[in-house]
Amino acid sequence: MNISQGPLSHVRVLDLSRILAAPWAGQILADLGAEVIKVERPGVGDDTRQWGPPFLMDSDGQATREAGYYLAVNRGKRSISVSLEKPEGQRIVRELALRADIVLENYKAGTLARYGLDEASLRKINPRLIYCSVTGFGQTGPRRDQPAYDFLIQAMGGLMSVTGERDGLPGGGPQKVGVPIVDLMTGMYTAVSVLAALARRNEVGVGDYIDIAMLDVQVATLANQAMNYLVSGKVPKRNGNSHPNIQPQDVFACADGDVILVVGNDGQFGKLCETLGHPEWATDERFVNNAQRIRHLADLMELLRAKFSGYKRSELIAALDTAGVPCGPINSVADVFEEPQVQARGMLRHVPHPSGVNVPQVASPMRFADAAMPMREAPPLLGQHSDAILGELGYTAEQIQTMRAAGVI
Repeated sequence: MNISQGPLSHVRVLDLSRILAAPWAGQILADLGAEVIKVERPGVGDDTRQWGPPFLMDSDGQATREAGYYLAVNRGKRSISVSLEKPEGQRIVRELALRADIVLENYKAGTLARYGLDEASLRKINPRLIYCSVTGFGQTGPRRDQPAYDFLIQAMGGLMSVTGERDGLPGGGPQKVGVPIVDLMTGMYTAVSVLAALARRNEVGVGDYIDIAMLDVQVATLANQAMNYLVSGKVPKRNGNSHPNIQPQDVFACADGDVILVVGNDGQFGKLCETLGHPEWATDERFVNNAQRIRHLADLMELLRAKFSGYKRSELIAALDTAGVPCGPINSVADVFEEPQVQARGMLRHVPHPSGVNVPQVASPMRFADAAMPMREAPPLLGQHSDAILGELGYTAEQIQTMRAAGVI
């Protein structure tokens, strides 16, 4: 059996969010086949539409108003422009909520209550609704009313304290991750949460309210670094590219460029030593197991760096690939899309865009044997589907034109 529609083709999502974390969740749901209606401010839209350059170039070679940032997180959605400040706009959102299974929003705590669009108001008219609020600090606590961005949460949540080169070395000091990882992980947790609530609704018949905080997500994803501290009492430090628990794992210089080495167990270490022509290192008391390698890491690094420097990068990677030892180049973003494995998996696709060009899109990594994951539509223009969505709600062309003239849509 192969279903031509995505596994969530029966689900409707009302996406009141903007920027990145909650829109990322909305895009995940759209990739899975859900109908996602994105509500945006008339004339302005999602902030990320302007977060450029770069902007998408149209068929005439002119820059559009669609920034790369916006294009990264909004494919597969339908866009309607609605003013939440006007009673007529609030009515439209309530009508959309009546038809929705899930609402995503990331306004500051309490903002949507002023418009009668908060969880209590919308679940009163649709008890089956799953309403998810995504904020920097959550709906409770002393910071609940404060705004937050990924950079701030990376810092506050401890991630930057363990990211970057060690103090005292060139480039030492805290660093943020090169992608907005807290936003992305928050979007992932959001998608998981609403789908869990959807599964529960199928059992009990009512929806739920979900409170997702970016700071909570960052604390949760400290993962092994948090547990290292909690079980030892020692505060983790920045180690550059060196792994705090498993060795050898680091960047090494070959004669013509850098490689990364990722040895995950004693067996792989033995294969590494044999490939390098020094099988005796694997039985050396200093390196015989991972705990010993951690204790004598400086000695091990000196031996490995001296050995690696005599190899050409491609030759070393090929030899270690054959031996089953994870090793590879440090690709640029351009290199990533030339990687044969990435190409074989179809991770880069192109979708027709209303500007007259095909917009590139990085595909979802999810693959289902018995359900299709078609990339249906490019990220929408602002208000691209307003007339169609309002028509589905029963509004006439004359009513739509009147609301447009009044700034409602």
